[in-house]
Amino acid sequence: MISTRGRYALRVMIDLAEQEPGRYTPLKDVAERQRISKKYTEAIMAGLSKAGLVDAAHGKGGGYRLNRPAEEYSVGEILRITEGDLAPVACLEHGASPCAYAENCRTLPVWDKLNLMVNEYLDSITLASLAE
Repeated sequence: MISTRGRYALRVMIDLAEQEPGRYTPLKDVAERQRISKKYTEAIMAGLSKAGLVDAAHGKGGGYRLNRPAEEYSVGEILRITEGDLAPVACLEHGASPCAYAENCRTLPVWDKLNLMVNEYLDSITLASLAE
């Protein structure tokens, strides 16, 4: 299940994609348009900035902006940054310890295929396509 943080991060990134390229957008403007509290928007932006998805500038004329074209961002990338691993079961999470039962697990192929389908689908959707 995708959390509120992940859903809001997508909304914020779409909002930035809809702004004039290269121009910084004040956080309060994004928060107001998206009807997200300023404090929660700040927390989301801090994470996106730390991950290198957006640039931040302080002071007059400051705010946030995408640091690459919107078509170069995928929904999967944004969600993995805000949500962590999108694996449907713990044994498929990145860096998980090998499961002692994996060799005999009859359900593993189901989870493996679901994981592949979810990630491929989310990686196929660009921020630009959502901002259209």
